[in-house]
Amino acid sequence: MLGRFLPSHDTIKQSRLLRWLGPRIHDPLLWHINRRAVARGVAVGAFFGLMIPVAQIPAAAIASLLLRGNLWIAAVSTLVSNPFTYGPLYYFAYRLGAHIIGAPVPAAVEAQTAEAPFAVLDSLSQAWTWITGIGQPLLLGMAIMAVSGALIGYLGAQAFWRFKVIAKRRRTLATRRLSAHADNRPVSST
Repeated sequence: MLGRFLPSHDTIKQSRLLRWLGPRIHDPLLWHINRRAVARGVAVGAFFGLMIPVAQIPAAAIASLLLRGNLWIAAVSTLVSNPFTYGPLYYFAYRLGAHIIGAPVPAAVEAQTAEAPFAVLDSLSQAWTWITGIGQPLLLGMAIMAVSGALIGYLGAQAFWRFKVIAKRRRTLATRRLSAHADNRPVSST
């Protein structure tokens, strides 16, 4: 089903935009769906999806090339963060980082009246102070979340894959047992 939407391997080989990657782009693990490549792709995508707010897909694609993870899965996995989840993710990341560092939560920048001629500059100064105050805890929280998300994504993909394989084997064995049992049963004449 997914194959309908993905470009063919020949189309990718002939792409002028990807020519700079050379033979690395033709590595079969980047395109085939198997347990290890998918798990690597999920881990890479989750890491870059949670770590950096911009250029997530190109960063995940480059890391996927280096780590031989599935390129498409890595790109899709970056969507763990999107415009709907940025606010909660960054808030949680800041709170996590601030808790670990022990940094106090800065007070919100209070609105000032524009009575003084330099009120705008004063507000910008307070905004800059507020932004620089949250930087270290936010980055620490994002790094912790990215590493944790990558680890959970990798192990989760491995476990899901294993669960699917075991379930398929059990269905096959059950079908074989039923057919073997039916063959040994005497035929009734009614």
